[in-house]
Amino acid sequence: MDKRLKKKVYILAFILFGILIQFIIHAVVEGWYIILLVRDYDKYGFGLSWDSWFLIHHIFTLVLLVAGILFGWQQGKHWWHELYEKK
Repeated sequence: MDKRLKKKVYILAFILFGILIQFIIHAVVEGWYIILLVRDYDKYGFGLSWDSWFLIHHIFTLVLLVAGILFGWQQGKHWWHELYEKK
C-alpha cells in the first residue's frame, strides 16, 4: 500500500473513531436529560414544547456529528505526523 493511501485510510479510521465517540456522548447526555424531562417536565423543560425539544435534538445531533468528524480528522492528521513523519 502506498504511503498516501495508507495516510487516507489512517485518517478515515480516526474520523470513524470520532463519529463513534460522539454517538456515545450523545447517548449519555440525551439519555440523562430525557430522564430528567420525564421525571419533572415543568422543572427541566424550560417552558419549551416537545416539538421544540425535538428541534434541539436535531440541532444537537448535527453539531455533535460535525464535531466528531472534525475531531477525528484533526487527531488522524496529528497522530499520522507524530508516528510516521516526525523524525
